[in-house]
Amino acid sequence: MTGRGFSRRKLLASGGAFAMLSGATNGTAGAEDTGWRMPDEGAPHAATWMAFGPSAGIWGKQLLPVVRDNLALIAKAIAAHEPVKMLVREKDHDIAARLCGPTVSLVTQPIDDLWMRDTGPVFVKSETGQFGAVDFNFNGWGDKQEHTRDAEVAGFVAHETAIPPFTTRLVLEGGGIEVDGEGTAIITESCVLNANRNPGVSKAQCEEELHRLLGLDKIIWLPGIAGKDITDGHTDFYARFASPGVVVAGLDTDPQSYDHAVTKRHLEILKTATDAKGQKLRIVVMEGPSTIRSAYENNEFAAGYINFYVCNGAVIAPEFGDRKTDRNSRDILKDLFPNREIIQLDIDGIAAGGGGIHCTTQQQPS
Repeated sequence: MTGRGFSRRKLLASGGAFAMLSGATNGTAGAEDTGWRMPDEGAPHAATWMAFGPSAGIWGKQLLPVVRDNLALIAKAIAAHEPVKMLVREKDHDIAARLCGPTVSLVTQPIDDLWMRDTGPVFVKSETGQFGAVDFNFNGWGDKQEHTRDAEVAGFVAHETAIPPFTTRLVLEGGGIEVDGEGTAIITESCVLNANRNPGVSKAQCEEELHRLLGLDKIIWLPGIAGKDITDGHTDFYARFASPGVVVAGLDTDPQSYDHAVTKRHLEILKTATDAKGQKLRIVVMEGPSTIRSAYENNEFAAGYINFYVCNGAVIAPEFGDRKTDRNSRDILKDLFPNREIIQLDIDGIAAGGGGIHCTTQQQPS
């Protein structure tokens, strides 16, 4: 995935204060005034947002049809449990309609790619039941890929949902944030504190802004690893909240992998961490596959089970053809989500582009 030129938004200068949160034109109060909080992914959804956005220019002609099929497969699996709204370019509308079928609602909008987790707004909810949509200024993961159209997606979705948009000078992506819905978050430093997103922003400044925007009272910082993938180490490939106090964490068992040491370090941090209530976390380890199907194997292939998506009544998760670890991940998810159907999908095309199921989705809470 090659970087292309774009006009970077003006970022926060070192030592300066963040701009105040902006409400919608109807005068909705700022986050600090009305107790906004990002709900847990497992809380009820009004809908899931996705983007039918792969192009030959980014994905290549050989991978493009496979990725489109994968997106449609994910969308239809979710649509059996809750509404799915899929952004699509006008020129791709017919093929998206054919692949996704009648259960997926298509919304025409210019887009660059498919990563709705990162380009879409992060929805928050107030103590009084109001909603807000935070635009975190998507900049192509630090200007690594063309994103002029995707930078407009958060604002567009906020408008489509009639949810007041909130603005900030902080630059990050939804895949870099994992929350329990009760004030605790897990975030990778390699992503959010990276100079390619937030130059000059200290950890304390970042925590203050995220407390105001998302209601975070405690952030567990994982080091992550920068420069190895386009995201600089998103949280949703390392650790996920299954419920408050319970974290499922990935472990790369291959000593030759660049993620081997960092996932071991993450486990050490998580096992000694406490949440916003001061309680120790229960850590469930989920190992990656030992083998994958060879058809789309490459150096960027994201072979991790952690990148699952929790929707109403189901967990949509990947499988990679390793019978032992596929079955193990399914058993773990059954234990963690006993009241939801566990649906495993072959999404090797998307994985070949360095992503997963969670990366393609963004939940809208109800």
